[in-house]
Amino acid sequence: MPHRDLTRIIAIRHGETAWNVDTRIQGHLDIPLNETGRWQAQRVAAALADEPLAAIYSSDLARAFETASALGQQLGVPVSTERGLRERSFGEFEGLTFREIEERWPDKALRWRKRDPAFEPAGGESLTTFYARVVEASGRLAGRHAGHSIALVAHGGVLDCLYRAASRVDLQAPRTWELGNASINRLLYTADGFTLVGWADTHHLEQSGLDENTDGDRVGHAA
Repeated sequence: MPHRDLTRIIAIRHGETAWNVDTRIQGHLDIPLNETGRWQAQRVAAALADEPLAAIYSSDLARAFETASALGQQLGVPVSTERGLRERSFGEFEGLTFREIEERWPDKALRWRKRDPAFEPAGGESLTTFYARVVEASGRLAGRHAGHSIALVAHGGVLDCLYRAASRVDLQAPRTWELGNASINRLLYTADGFTLVGWADTHHLEQSGLDENTDGDRVGHAA
């Protein structure tokens, strides 16, 4: 396919937060980076210092925007926020640990763990709704920059959706890929959709953040 029809995407998960360490569900709650996360953001920026990015898009939540801002400052590229890149909304689960959720709502926790696409925590999103939101927003942003490279800075759950879209993996399939904090992941986008190029690069980190998808799901959903 012609080079001008391709958009190269660097998808980055935000740096570590205190709630990642605690395995506490963040979802749409606006939790900042911790000290390690800020260090990771600077390492991502240094690793991508030579990338010719036409644009940097970030979730509007602080943990992603802080990570994106470090990259934007490194490259002199402004960061644009996109609400469609937010983590999955987990409603009543947000602010709780995995253990607390299982203790309070064992039946709901089981549906979550089994990746029921229709399951919605009260006040939250289903996997089906979340996936559609992420793929639409990411494709729309990438479509603006055919022939160029962009960065999407978001959350573990968002990256999980992009991996599944690019690899044609079903929403209910168990996750076998990593979603590390401050990981660098590469995809291509055309009108036909996403293609996977490289995944879970953390060589720029002297010590990696949590590999668990603790924004929203160690048991198989979103981060």
